[in-house]
Amino acid sequence: MPTSTCDPAPGLAAIAARLRAAGCVFAEEEAQLLVESAQTPQALRDMIAQRAAGLPLEHVVGWAGFCELRIAVGPGVFVPRRRSELLARQAAALTPPGSIVVDLACGSGALGVAIAALVPDTELHACDIDPVAVTCARRNVEPAGGHVYAGDLYEALPARLRGRVTTIAANVPYVPTGQLTLMPAEARDHEPLVALDGGQDGLDVARRAAAGAGDWLRPGGHLLIETSMAQAATAAGAIAAAGLAPTVTSEPDLGATIVIGRR
Repeated sequence: MPTSTCDPAPGLAAIAARLRAAGCVFAEEEAQLLVESAQTPQALRDMIAQRAAGLPLEHVVGWAGFCELRIAVGPGVFVPRRRSELLARQAAALTPPGSIVVDLACGSGALGVAIAALVPDTELHACDIDPVAVTCARRNVEPAGGHVYAGDLYEALPARLRGRVTTIAANVPYVPTGQLTLMPAEARDHEPLVALDGGQDGLDVARRAAAGAGDWLRPGGHLLIETSMAQAATAAGAIAAAGLAPTVTSEPDLGATIVIGRR
């Protein structure tokens, strides 16, 4: 029998039980968030069904928490991970007020928005090759006073930024192609391949980001790229080959590793 739109919404315990049966590890926390996010009982039922079917929680509720901000996300958009907060914090620490910052391969624009929230008077620019990501990023970046461009890495940026950028934050795809099938289903099935697939060793896009950075950074500027710990040495070599001075930093509690190149 179809569910009536007048039926009461299910309780927290029932929601959690359904989510747990669907494989959600943090079922109680997710149930509470769904209840808080739903505008109507019917909307809640729809959201429960979507989450139970494997749609990422962030896509279901329409936002992701990142650096104490709410970042708008939606279907087909890469969900910012908590480990990327290390990159955002390190980038902010290296960025003086009033600087030009680029969020390269920006996805939702979470990195750039977080940096701009931490550094006063940031001039923020973001770009992505995926038109769905560009649309989403504009929802986050433009209210922060920034600009979003569609295109492949540096090709998307306005020429006037060349040689003037203080910080390039790049969470480019770094999953090796052969390991994509090992990713959680909600990422593998619901996030764009272009945001995940980094090529044979996972560093194809990172190498391109490193190779082009020197033309855009001002002297003393920094490129920050997220990688895995296993890839860090190779990524640092690519940054050095591009003429930047590399360093590697990690935060084991977050499972986060970034390689920083200084011009």
